[in-house]
Amino acid sequence: MDINSASSVVLQVLTRASSQDSTVLKPAEEQLRQWETQPGFYSVLLNIFTNHSLDVNVRWLAVLYFKNGIERYWRRVAPHAISEEEKSTLRIGLINNFNEPVNQIATQIAVLIAKVARLDCPKQWPELIPTLIESVKVPDDLQQHRALLTFYHVTKTLSSKRLATDRKLFQDLASEIYSFACCLWNHHTDTFLEQVCSGNESASANSLERALLSLKVLRKLTVHGFLEPLQNADVMGFLQAVFVRLRPFLECRRNIGAENICKERLEKIIILFTKVLLDFLDQHPFSFIPVMQTALEFAVSIVFTEAGDGVVFERFIVQCMRLVKMIVKNDSYKPSKNIEDSKPETLNAHQIKIGFFTYPTLTEICRRLVTHYFRLSEEELAMWEEDPESYAVEESGGDSWKYSLRPCSEVLFIDIFHEYSQTLTPVLLDMVDTLQGPTHVDDMNALRIKETVYNAVGLAAYDLFDSVDFDAWFKRQLIGELQISHERYKLLRRRVIWLIGQWVSVKFKSELRPSLYEAILTLLQDQDLVVRIETATTLKLNILSMVDDFEFRTEQFLPYLESIFSLIFQLLQQVTECDTKMQILHVLSCVIERVSMQIRPFVGCLVQYLPVLWKQSEEHNMLRCAILTTLIHLVKGLGEESKTLYPFLLPIIQLSTDVLQPPHVYLLEDGLELWLVTLENCPTITFELLRIFQNMSPLLELGTENLRICFKIINAYIFFASSEFLQMYAGNLSQSFLELLRDITTEGQVQVLKVVENLLMVHPDVCPQLFQPLLPPVFRGIIEGERYPVVMSTYLGILGRIILQNQSCFSSLLCQMSQECHKEADQILGNTIEMWVDRMDNITQPERRKLSALALLSLLPSVNSVIQDKFCGIVNICVESLHDVMTEDPETSTYKDCMLISSVDEPQVSEGEEPPTEQDKRKRKLALRDPVHTVSLQTFVYEKLKAQQELLGEDGFRCLMETVDNELVKQLQEFLQRI
Repeated sequence: MDINSASSVVLQVLTRASSQDSTVLKPAEEQLRQWETQPGFYSVLLNIFTNHSLDVNVRWLAVLYFKNGIERYWRRVAPHAISEEEKSTLRIGLINNFNEPVNQIATQIAVLIAKVARLDCPKQWPELIPTLIESVKVPDDLQQHRALLTFYHVTKTLSSKRLATDRKLFQDLASEIYSFACCLWNHHTDTFLEQVCSGNESASANSLERALLSLKVLRKLTVHGFLEPLQNADVMGFLQAVFVRLRPFLECRRNIGAENICKERLEKIIILFTKVLLDFLDQHPFSFIPVMQTALEFAVSIVFTEAGDGVVFERFIVQCMRLVKMIVKNDSYKPSKNIEDSKPETLNAHQIKIGFFTYPTLTEICRRLVTHYFRLSEEELAMWEEDPESYAVEESGGDSWKYSLRPCSEVLFIDIFHEYSQTLTPVLLDMVDTLQGPTHVDDMNALRIKETVYNAVGLAAYDLFDSVDFDAWFKRQLIGELQISHERYKLLRRRVIWLIGQWVSVKFKSELRPSLYEAILTLLQDQDLVVRIETATTLKLNILSMVDDFEFRTEQFLPYLESIFSLIFQLLQQVTECDTKMQILHVLSCVIERVSMQIRPFVGCLVQYLPVLWKQSEEHNMLRCAILTTLIHLVKGLGEESKTLYPFLLPIIQLSTDVLQPPHVYLLEDGLELWLVTLENCPTITFELLRIFQNMSPLLELGTENLRICFKIINAYIFFASSEFLQMYAGNLSQSFLELLRDITTEGQVQVLKVVENLLMVHPDVCPQLFQPLLPPVFRGIIEGERYPVVMSTYLGILGRIILQNQSCFSSLLCQMSQECHKEADQILGNTIEMWVDRMDNITQPERRKLSALALLSLLPSVNSVIQDKFCGIVNICVESLHDVMTEDPETSTYKDCMLISSVDEPQVSEGEEPPTEQDKRKRKLALRDPVHTVSLQTFVYEKLKAQQELLGEDGFRCLMETVDNELVKQLQEFLQRI
């Protein structure tokens, strides 16, 4: 591509590509895509975006295409890679000048230079860093800023490389330029402080921007540029300087007016100072030790004493709290139980912490956290009134505490209290003692202080286990505070029910639960929405959903079930925000899950409302996930009565599990679970349920982590013993299984084969033909001696079913394998029996071991020489299986097959156990037809051996038995004599 002639053509196309008219835009974009791989195209783009006289939009587009080209075509091994000659020219052009006037384009150019540097620096581009260093020294403001901006992006990109060789290169670079970077930062910082004092707002803003960029460079160099930063005097000097510089910057921020253009940028650089410290502590905890004392003194004095009043701001307080938390919790600073095993650095850090966190310091931190930082602000109280739902469900999980003051202060309190609980427990209990009895509703300050102390007692519940008689406190004071219905007391009603929820899983007597349920019932009718939402949430998170909560007794809860369920449902209808509805739905789900079938009389209103909510939530997939979860528990609770939900339920399952529908990305996992429980609780198969199975083949093709539940769903259809199901889907299912078995893990293969085994058990007459393509690989795997025991066990289970229940199919399969292997059928049969005997130990399930014995015995009686030759092995398997399944009755001295079941032996459901699902009932009916559970192995062995004896005669049978080991014969006779 000739640059001069091409520039005007490319310029015209870029101009059209920046058009808002799609008829002009689309052809232009297509043309640019075709040019992406043309030699010289990127040189043309460079000429265009460095030409400041051209339209900004066109130049912006040229930069973006250039940047995309680096990602696709800059690497040598990339298809259509840019030639080395052109790349060399482009590198020179990129750093030829730093005078881009438009900030956004300048940033993009800096980023694309960094992308090239990631691939080429320093080997192919050794002049980049020296050029940047020289350019940041020039007096021209624009050129200096653009070079510094590029310097930062290059440093940031190179520091992110993680291969050992790349890290070594970055460390070498850091050693070379660190001193210069420090000088650069100091120069711009001093310049800013001088200019801001003189009142030169514009000049100081420019200097502050440069100080910010140079500090960003230093952050990357300091954190990632040194293996042992403690050994570098410049690094340690810079860390000390951070604390020195922070104070004048904080003072400067306090003194300048809110309208000053430097205000926002000042806050950015102050936060950047703290990020340097946090990152360095995270990456180099031992190298941080020399500044640990300084860091603690600075952070604690400015956040937990009056020294910080008027100086600090919220984001900065959060960062300082994070710094203290990281020091307190850092494992590198905690000595081993055996002190001699600890590193000297660890002991040094531990001593610094002991010296710093004295009783007065800890007391001051604790009291200030509780009474100052836990205290509800005016803004929060206003939000409570104006937007109660947002206030009640404010995000507080994950890493959100790192960015918000209240959650951060709570996390810090938990960690400090846990670390120094012996010191702080008396302090907190003293605060509690001063708040005994109800608080006057007119004393808003006292109400807010009590709310913070209760918050602290809830957060520290586990550490206060031995120090607080919570049951007595609950009866003496807390339950009474919940009964104060005054509007202003809502702060404490909300906090007390939350506090109780925190202690329920720590220390709370079971006999007190009815009193708690009474309180919950009252609070769910509270006039304040936040209190109602908190009460519902507490009910779910801390009372009902504790998996290991052995104190929960359903019978205690049942008297309140109808009223509480009704009130939570009313709350679900009252709230309007998507997040709140999700939260309340989860509470309902939890109630249904806890009480199971006891919920049936009370769910009519919910059943009627859910279709309405589903329709309203069309644009809110996460709310729909919550609805699916509720439906899962609802179907389990309703059991066979869930069929009344089908007009609403089945279309939801159809939508959620259809991979062609965009919402499936969000709904699939819950949709599959709902599909499964619907089948498990379905009394009879319906056409609509059969039709939904059309979604299964695409799901199997996905081959994702959802395969396991897909197999469970397929099994559920199989257990219906539905001939309609097989007629409609056997062909597709067989093909899907074949494709899966070619490209799936061993565990996945076993899951597929178990489904095939179930098919043969349920339909031994037709399934061998319908799924015939799957059988030769199974037979082949047995003959070849499949090396994975669990796979071999499943192979033998499948073949055992065929031999035992469909011998004509087995004969056909034997002929097919004979032709395929070019061996006699009898030789194949002999090899199979031999392998079966050899791999019997691979079969661990007693059911499959008995099946093996039944299957091989079913080959008798026979005059086939191969079967007679393998007779000893068949008897061996029979005796092993008899040992597995026969139990001796001491009263009658007879043996009984423990796997036999009959229709009169209905399983008894003990109290507390879930009643059998419809699928459990179906599986039991199938078991009543399964030879493994209906044929006595002892009797079957006797009958088959007797038939063999009759076929061969006494002498022939005696000769056959003489091939069996005497000990085996003795054991066999022991079983058969007591038949």
